[in-house]
Amino acid sequence: MANENPKTSRFSRILVKLSGEALMGQADYGIDPAVIKRIAMELEEINGLGVQLAVVIGGGNIFRGAGLARAGMDRVTADHMGMLATVMNALAMQDALESRGLYARVMSAIRINQVCEDYIRRRAIRHLEKGRVVICAAGTGNPFFTTDTAAALRAIEINADVLLKATKVDGVYSDDPVHNPKAERYRRLTFDQVLGQRLNVMDATAIVMCRDNRLPLQVFNLNNPGDLTRIVRGDEVGTTVSCE
Repeated sequence: MANENPKTSRFSRILVKLSGEALMGQADYGIDPAVIKRIAMELEEINGLGVQLAVVIGGGNIFRGAGLARAGMDRVTADHMGMLATVMNALAMQDALESRGLYARVMSAIRINQVCEDYIRRRAIRHLEKGRVVICAAGTGNPFFTTDTAAALRAIEINADVLLKATKVDGVYSDDPVHNPKAERYRRLTFDQVLGQRLNVMDATAIVMCRDNRLPLQVFNLNNPGDLTRIVRGDEVGTTVSCE
């Protein structure tokens, strides 16, 4: 699905995966208004390039199901709470985008019709074709699956050109760069290398889904203003993970 105007964007349709923690900024919990406004501004810039844009947001800034389960809560209950947290983040992102004049739709994998739409693949694609930003909430709608897996699933369903994974570091490293200053940053990797070396990119289910459906993955640092736009314009930013 190559864009007809490569000088503007190298992609026609993308999905951006944001962690819930990315919305916290320097806080310990919740949403930093300044951070979500900055992210909305970058998404607005991408939308202005004519790129069809979908977003998946995690809920770790509010609740993380796996963490609650480790503390003794029933895993299914904990994961359902995590799904609801992603809906809250998605609504906040929708508000931030609409305050900038964009049209955005939150589509939830669990039924919560009074606050957002149900996720229906054909309807999501129709929203994208009309230039609306589609924000997919509630993960896959099932417990035991991460929002990384949800991002891979939704990107495949909507026929996205690429899955852009936002992190706190500028790509994939051989080790944790925070604790190991000698850690090597990879520019390009294959999905099999990620799985074989157990690199901390996304969970294994998401990586296998991307590999089997030949969906390229780009990992970048959300804290570097402008990196997201540079990726869309075709610059080499972060780490590219593909089949070859």
